[in-house]
Order: sequence, then structure tokens, then C-alpha cells
Amino acid sequence: MSTEYQLVCGMEVHAELKTASKMFCGCKNDPFHAEKPNTHTCPVCLGMPGGLPVANRTAIEWTIKLGLALNCKINLFSHFDRKNYFYPDLPKGYQISQYDQPFCYDGVLETDAGAVRIRRIHLEEDTAKLLHKTVDGKKVSLVDFNRSSVPLIEIVTEPDIISPEHAKAYGKTLRQIMRFLDIADCDMEQGGMRLEANVSIRPVGQTELPNYKVELKNINSFRFLEKAVAYEMERQACELNEGKTPIQETRGWNDNKGETFSQRVKEDAEDYRYFPDPDLPPLRFTAEQIEQWRAELPELPAALKQRWQEMYGIDTKYADVLSEEKEGASWADQLFAAAQKAQLNPNAVANAVVNKKVTAAVGDSVQQVLAAFTALHQTANVDEAELQHTIDAVIAENGDAAAQYKAGKVQILGFFMGQVQRKLGKKLDAQLVKTALEKSLS
Repeated sequence: MSTEYQLVCGMEVHAELKTASKMFCGCKNDPFHAEKPNTHTCPVCLGMPGGLPVANRTAIEWTIKLGLALNCKINLFSHFDRKNYFYPDLPKGYQISQYDQPFCYDGVLETDAGAVRIRRIHLEEDTAKLLHKTVDGKKVSLVDFNRSSVPLIEIVTEPDIISPEHAKAYGKTLRQIMRFLDIADCDMEQGGMRLEANVSIRPVGQTELPNYKVELKNINSFRFLEKAVAYEMERQACELNEGKTPIQETRGWNDNKGETFSQRVKEDAEDYRYFPDPDLPPLRFTAEQIEQWRAELPELPAALKQRWQEMYGIDTKYADVLSEEKEGASWADQLFAAAQKAQLNPNAVANAVVNKKVTAAVGDSVQQVLAAFTALHQTANVDEAELQHTIDAVIAENGDAAAQYKAGKVQILGFFMGQVQRKLGKKLDAQLVKTALEKSLS
């Protein structure tokens, strides 16, 4: 792509909350493990006349907790809206969502690639699932309503993402936080977390937003997201260089072809005719409620890694690996505390675990891991005369190498250290061997 352009990208991420029941009815919230289609349903989530919704309190609380974790402001007054459109997976002809007063707004998420501002987080119901199959030789589309009305949060960012790598880092960091909060599994293969990127480009140095954007929709892999954004930058640059303005549309990603493809012309908010849902009362919160929920937040990954660095001296590269999942982070936290208590270097232990120098898995006894680490680093005692005799023999056997060392090729010392240890058949203190070799070779 021409270096004359820079990326302007915001993201919309949908994630299904793992509450026990659905968003507006009492049906079981488990669409991925239902024995058969259309079994976790009722008149409300099937959109039948007379079915009245009742909001899921836990889903609302979890949405606000995510907002607090992302440094958002919280609306003390909020309500649900109807988003009107017609599609086979939407039985009512509208989706219950939020428009002008979402639960959370004006937040920020720090990533390794840079900060991303959060515009809003709102709560809505998921749609049913379309299944495209062949029945009796005919291609048909079937509808499974087990997913209909599952609680779905949508996190919308400002257009702060400046590279495909930044988009990937944002998505991964967001998923990690939701898993630490234990509010969503974010199973991307099943559709439990869906990524959408609004992509446009502008000349380098320009500060005004472009007059178009292309939505890359329903991407289910961070790798696909990175590739799709990069491809779209190239495609749009070609059009701009030809004097064209890219069409404002929704596009998908075909990984087999390595390219995006047009799906439909993108709607504007006005097309959905939002209005407050008359079946659901507005919601009011107190500042005390919000602070209580803030106090219940667990230690999040960024704070955890900072504490590890301050308390145990854990390098970022090891902390990133060991804090990726909540269960693994809790286990690593116990391991570091036990290592420090046993007067072992926690960072060296982290190095051994991450680089698989010791066999360790989440759930293993930390004492067994530390015992393996100690055995790995345990050195044998050696008689000084025996060590010197072995060094003399190794130097005599490798006269050419000794001459190279004396000529200034000091890195060959590592070869001599390995030969001494091999001849003795023992693991010795490296510094002890090095000092004795340097003296003999000088």
C-alpha cells in the first residue's frame, strides 16, 4: 500500500454473556450445547404475540462491571430501545437494544499497541441463528431460536486504531478482560465473540475523518481480523489513487481467497427507527450501587502484571504468557509467592515454566514445580584438584581451540565449559568452571 495513507479504524465487538437465563425471558442460556434446535425457547424469545420481556438483572450488572473495568462513565438513568429491521433471524421484526442512553460511555482500554477510547457499551439481545443446509436435495435456510434473546454486549470504540496489529491487540486485550471478569467465555469459533472493524484510510498528516467507512463484519478470529484490515487498506488505497471514493458498505472476509467481499450497502442509524421499548421500564441506578460494583471487580491483567513486576521482578514477556487466562494467572501468582518464600528467584522460575525447562501445567502443585526447578539448577560439588586435572586434559585435547582463545576469540570459552562438564559427567557451578578455565587458558 502507498505510504501516503494511514489507517482510521474503530471497532464494534459483540460478546455473549454467560448468564444462566436469557436476556428477556427465563429460557436456558446455553445455545452451543443444546441437544436439538429450538428447545430453549418460549413465547417471548420466539416473538409470539402477548409475550412480554423482563430484563435480566445479572446481565445488566455484568455490563456495568465491564464498563467500570474499561474506565467508562456510567449512566445512572438508562433504558432499552427497539431497533427495527426485518430479517429471518429476528422473530419480532425488531431487536431490543440501546441507543441514546447506553449503560456505559467514554472509557479507554490500554493495549501494548496503544490506547483505544471506548465510545459506548450497551446491552441487547442476540438474534436467532440461520443454518444453510440441503434437505431432500434442495438448498434451504433453517432457523434455530436457541440463541434468540441471549444477552449480548456491544463495545464500540472511537476510530483510534492505527494499524492491523493494533486492531488485533485491542481484540485480544478486551477478550482477556471479559474472561477475567468471568462474564463471557468469548468462544470465537462458536460465535460467542464477534469482531467488526470500521475501516477507512486518509492521507498521512490529515486530521479530518474520511467521508466514508467500510464495515468488516462478523470476523471470528484475531488473525483474520488483522489480515482483513490490512487487505482493506490496500483495496481502499487503490480506489483512492484512481480518484474514487470507496462505497460505504458492509464486507465479509474470505480467508481462502485472502480478500474481503461485498455483502450489502451499510445502513445509517436512521434506517433502524429507534424508539424506547414500551414493554420495559427505564432503569435508574445510584452512585452507591456503582461504587459497590466497582469494589467487586477482580484484579485485572494490567494491574496483576504490574504487581508481579514490583513484588517479584517478573519480566513482561513472561507475565504476558502466564496472565493470559484467569486460572493460569491465579496459579502463577501462587507459584511466585511460594518461590519467594523458598528464597528462589521468581523470575527465574517464570522463565523455566514459560520456556518449558521444567514440566509444569496449570493445576500442578506449586511445590512440585519448585522442586523440579531446584533439581534443574542444582550443581554437584567437585574436588578442586579433580576439576583442574579435567581442565588440563580438555585443553591438551583441544590445542587449536586453546590457541584461538589466546588469539582473542573469547567466545570459544563456552565450548571449553561444555567439554569440562561432559568429561566430569556432573552439572557444576558455571561461574566456578569459567573462572578456573580463564586462569588455565591465560
